[in-house]
Amino acid sequence: MQQNIIKITVGSQNPVKINAATNAMAQLFPDSIIEASGMDAPSGVAAQPMTDKDTRQGAINRVRYCQQQVQQDTQADYYFAMEGGVDCFDFGPATFAYIAIGHKDQLAIGRSAILPLPMQVYRALEAGEELGHVMDRLFNTINIKQKGGAIGLLTHGHATRESNYTQAIILAMAPLLNPDIYVQNC
Repeated sequence: MQQNIIKITVGSQNPVKINAATNAMAQLFPDSIIEASGMDAPSGVAAQPMTDKDTRQGAINRVRYCQQQVQQDTQADYYFAMEGGVDCFDFGPATFAYIAIGHKDQLAIGRSAILPLPMQVYRALEAGEELGHVMDRLFNTINIKQKGGAIGLLTHGHATRESNYTQAIILAMAPLLNPDIYVQNC
């Protein structure tokens, strides 16, 4: 019996994001072969989105870009984008990611769990730095955003950027897995 092949394109070359999408799809479709590729996709928002709204828009922009760039012979079954951002909530500053998934003419949106941030980190972000660079400096690491991320550092490795993205992707896939009951938005 031949296994079904599901082709996915991720709007990033970051291995953390590509692995998260691949792992999520492998969990959702265990009897399929997942073929993943990444492409540089502009977010159309700041390199470090500072609001919930900009972070969400960045993920959507990346997915739309990927969908527009493909040729017929390289078309994917699903397109993924993960956009990490920060915002200051009633309880304090936090980081999170938005997930956008394109499948045929459908767009599914999800958001990851949030991670509270120390105020000193948030202030550095407000001054124009990116979270990965701030965390590298604070924890004396190199390129943490392509490894465990701020999440890995602040949770002492009990959660990672990839695990957070993987879970968020699985949850965001619910409307695509159950299209007959997700017929209207609020």
